[in-house]
Amino acid sequence: MKFEIKGLRVTECMDNSLAPDFLSDLPLSITENILALLPIRDAVKTSILSSKWRYRWASVPKLVFDDNCVNFSIDKASAENNLIKFITHVLLLHRGPIHKFKLSTSYLQSCPDIDQWILFLSRNDIRELSLELGEGDWFRVPSCLFSCKKLTHLDLFRCELDPPPSFRGFLFLKSLNLQQVSVAPDTIESLVANCPLLESLTLSYFDSLELSIWAPNLKNLYLEGEFKEVCLENTPCLAVMSIALYMTDDIAAHFEHSSSCNFVQFLGGAPNLERLIGHIYFTKYLSIGIEQWKLPLAYNHLRIIELYQVSFEDMKEILVVLHLIMNSPNLKELQISGSSNTLAALEAPDLDFWDTECPSNCTFKRLQTVKMTDMCGVPHEMELIKFLLGNSPALEMMSITPCLYVTDARINMLIELLRFQRASPRAEIIFIQE
Repeated sequence: MKFEIKGLRVTECMDNSLAPDFLSDLPLSITENILALLPIRDAVKTSILSSKWRYRWASVPKLVFDDNCVNFSIDKASAENNLIKFITHVLLLHRGPIHKFKLSTSYLQSCPDIDQWILFLSRNDIRELSLELGEGDWFRVPSCLFSCKKLTHLDLFRCELDPPPSFRGFLFLKSLNLQQVSVAPDTIESLVANCPLLESLTLSYFDSLELSIWAPNLKNLYLEGEFKEVCLENTPCLAVMSIALYMTDDIAAHFEHSSSCNFVQFLGGAPNLERLIGHIYFTKYLSIGIEQWKLPLAYNHLRIIELYQVSFEDMKEILVVLHLIMNSPNLKELQISGSSNTLAALEAPDLDFWDTECPSNCTFKRLQTVKMTDMCGVPHEMELIKFLLGNSPALEMMSITPCLYVTDARINMLIELLRFQRASPRAEIIFIQE
């Protein structure tokens, strides 16, 4: 029997053993790429295609395990057991280097099998390792992890980390992500300092941490949690920073007795910043000791500033905002959101502050976009808007979004906005009512 499809003649062979196996005859590089794109569970299933495919999946260098590796219909205990068996089976049959191993599951917590898996990975050239286990008892990272000398990316979630005394750092590590990790503060500092190629650092959900960062190649920094102090001692390459600081009674008490200038300690070590994102309490943190700031700091590369929940009732926080924007000559985008506490600023505002702190010759030559959200229309907010409109000759758009709780004051805000002078003839003001 013969078939002809678009000029291609194909002969159907009654004897399957004589039929050409085009799939198995694909170049090894192509089959490896196909298998690498499949979920690991599906990649393992290709072993039933033919004898040639039985162990082809076993050389895939990237292994990603998650809850989809087991059947959803079974109970959690069975799912946990099956997942452990599946991962162990894959590792036992695997051949060649394993460059990436990722485990993200809600089924597993702390179990001895994970120690054995990490020991196996440490002997197979592991480069990228990510462990995110379920809620419950935290997993204690085994010491064999610190013998993974070729690691370039390390992501750890909900675990305990305690390097052995002999550990001297990951010499090739470029990305370190620690979230909900129990570790001593001096251990974090030592770990960061002993990763000379580190470019990205994420520390999330830490409590009452005092941190000094020494990372000459660091480019991206993400911090979230309760930080009493953060000092950037040697971060000349830092380009992107995203910070969310939580305020507790202990942290607030510590700030009250602090004599240092957080602005200088934190941002003085990042002269090459390109983007700064400050979430809750960030401007509050930088405002501690701001009156002591004397030395000029220039951020010639800073183009994007995003500050959230700025309290316009606190003159020190306003001073932080002004210091940032006035010392960023190449700023292009500015976004500021107000705090609900700003409503209290309606009483007796000190408007002479703006004449004192804002020089008449200040110009934002490259500022093009300004977004002001959660605005209450209080005097200090309006003064900042007036200052930006009157000193931004390249401004193209300023959008203003009132706070949801402000209704009656919206008309007054609009009337006042229309009175403000604009340095840019192209500046468009957009008033967004949600």
